[in-house]
Amino acid sequence: MEAGDKVKITLKDEVIEGVLMPSEDNYYFIKLINGYNIGINKRNVKHIEVKGKIKLAEIKVKSVKQKKDLPSISILHTGGTIASKVDYKTGGVVAQFKPEELIEMFPELKDVANISSRLIGNIMSENMVFSHYNLLAKEIEKEVKKGVKGIIVTHGTDTLHYTSAALSFILEGINIPIILVGAQKSSDRGSSDAAINLVSACVYIANTTDIGVRVCMHKSSEDNINVILSGTKVRKMHSSRRDAFKAINELPIAEVDYKKKKISIIRKRDIAPTELKIKLFKDVKVGLIKIVPNISAKQFLAYKGYDGLVIEGTGLGHAPIEGCKGNDDILKSIKELIKKTTIVMTTQTIYGRVNMNVYSTGRILQDLGILGNNLDMTPETAYIKLVWLLSNYNLKDVKKLYSQNLRGEISERSENIFI
Repeated sequence: MEAGDKVKITLKDEVIEGVLMPSEDNYYFIKLINGYNIGINKRNVKHIEVKGKIKLAEIKVKSVKQKKDLPSISILHTGGTIASKVDYKTGGVVAQFKPEELIEMFPELKDVANISSRLIGNIMSENMVFSHYNLLAKEIEKEVKKGVKGIIVTHGTDTLHYTSAALSFILEGINIPIILVGAQKSSDRGSSDAAINLVSACVYIANTTDIGVRVCMHKSSEDNINVILSGTKVRKMHSSRRDAFKAINELPIAEVDYKKKKISIIRKRDIAPTELKIKLFKDVKVGLIKIVPNISAKQFLAYKGYDGLVIEGTGLGHAPIEGCKGNDDILKSIKELIKKTTIVMTTQTIYGRVNMNVYSTGRILQDLGILGNNLDMTPETAYIKLVWLLSNYNLKDVKKLYSQNLRGEISERSENIFI
């Protein structure tokens, strides 16, 4: 089978027909007759039959000449819809990663920068693991050594904020902008945000002196403005809207007017560039547990043997450790875990800071050695930071560094923002 073939897939309870799209090892991706795409786990397929061979339309592109007066920008692709183009005759999707193909799709790029582009891997973002972060960092390092003005990483949106945090920590001393972009809307829809996000990221890199890991996505559901967000202070806040990504506890760094190609700086980040050092992730086991009513000690003890544990606490950073027998058992389980596991506290409220000084619960947890008081990291960034620290430092330094602002992940003062 090849992408563009008409296929009939028989599952246990239904039969699905459509056009086969570029797929992964474990999934078939099918474009249905109604135009929507669906992913099917291969282990659920009883039978698949090719109903017809369709040749995808060839895309003719012109070679792109380099312009001496323009900066050089590298685009590294990890898959997703942002660099795909639909063949409307077949319903197939053609992934395009070469510079000339991108210029054909997004002609504005040729007036912004000299583009180099290549595929790093083709993987859905929810399937990302630590080794993918390491691979990306090494490929970014290669591009940095070429002397490019900046790098764009195209990425699926589901875990984009995890990857932006991971790269922020791995790329110590990065001296150019690294911008992650995604597309909330498929490229076969008129409302696709792929072009706007990619072009806006290029415009920002070409016209600013900002350095560090950033995210470039829509400010609102309108087409005009994109925002530049810190890689460690961003979160996906909606499952499908184009403006799903928001800055948490701080303002965006800048806005980019896509139509006017104009940049407005909102909050200048003064970061002194140093020599780039790559500090990679190791196979560290860190868990994340969300506090809910009637949570049990057994749920905590499931993380026995883990290197670290992030508690997504209630309110100011609380866990149920008083008031009844079950809660007393939770306190005992935390005491047992913390003997060999580094435990940190965050808040599930997303906005605001952890403050374990206000109530007795918080003070008891601090006395046990739980870290995180007075910090305003998102649970996702806290998770990534803890994994990275445990991968690169001894336990004494991990406990010291966790509460230090290393990559802009901790605000001196949380902005009065609530969306």
